[in-house]
Amino acid sequence: MTHRLTPDQARRLIVRAQLLDADRPGDVVEVAEQLTYIKIDPTATIAPCEQTVPWSRIGWSYEPGQLQKAVEVDRLLFEFDGAFRPISLLPLMLPAMRRWPEREKTRQWLDANARFRADVLARLRAEGPLLTGDIPDTAQVHRAPDGWSGSNQVPIMLDFLMRQGEVAVVGREGRHRRWDLAERVYPADLLEYDDAEAARLLGERKLQAAGLARPHWYWTGVGKDSGEPAVVEGSARKLRVDPEALAALDDDAGGRVAFLNPYDTLLFDRQRLVEVFGFEYVLEQFKPKAQRVYGYFAHPILLGDRFIGMLDAEIDRARETLQVNAIHEFLPFEPDETELVGAEIRDLADWLGVGITGL
Repeated sequence: MTHRLTPDQARRLIVRAQLLDADRPGDVVEVAEQLTYIKIDPTATIAPCEQTVPWSRIGWSYEPGQLQKAVEVDRLLFEFDGAFRPISLLPLMLPAMRRWPEREKTRQWLDANARFRADVLARLRAEGPLLTGDIPDTAQVHRAPDGWSGSNQVPIMLDFLMRQGEVAVVGREGRHRRWDLAERVYPADLLEYDDAEAARLLGERKLQAAGLARPHWYWTGVGKDSGEPAVVEGSARKLRVDPEALAALDDDAGGRVAFLNPYDTLLFDRQRLVEVFGFEYVLEQFKPKAQRVYGYFAHPILLGDRFIGMLDAEIDRARETLQVNAIHEFLPFEPDETELVGAEIRDLADWLGVGITGL
């Protein structure tokens, strides 16, 4: 049976799955468990993505130190591939990590740098945890700089070893990662799954995080057999829906205002945003200034299950203020909408510990 959903139902499913309804989660671990990852990004016009994502879900009770504690002390989250992930996902990821890499070019580079690989692992075993800069580059074969990595081969090797489950990030000093052997970071008593079962369970977790998603192993992580089939009125796309979320659809906690970091997980599937939310989102960070409509790193404003505008704001650390450059209204705000958005901006400034200018 294929479930036929109205756009209203689809939006509610997605908003609730993304923890953006009025029923707020209790802590950052709960956020990561549900979303499956919290992206790490240094762009901090307001605050980095790994901090604004939890704050937009938890609200006033979230403190930035909670994330560091969950990663570095409690070991309930771990860093992998540019995101913080719940440790409960690691057993489901390990089978794919053990198969990595699948690209022949990457395998050839690793084979050619077998001695370099051994050097890195030996140094970590003897001296770890270490910052990337503490490890010498002894590569036999170099990859040319590609815009993401420079001439130093150590970050590349560490990234590859992380993807294979050999090393892990134990913490950060600022934006710099500190590494150690994975066997000294990850729990030793993890459950074991074969490839097929791990992929199935991981697809189910990804669908729970999305609520409603197209099946695609890379873009969404949702399998073609995850959940149950669904379509949304007005769209021909074949989707998968989380049956538990669908069964609880009428248990509506209501909506609220949320400012979404441009790298928020809800914004990832641009086609879904258009078809379900009627929102055509374009990140203007990489556009020339003259071509920007809403601002360099404007945050979409979600009210309930509708996108109603964009917040262009930036923190001025020297003046200790949150400068509100503009609140772009897609349609003129009703008085209560203006009040709700203003209240959320004031809450944001309180969380940042600064005043407000421009509101």
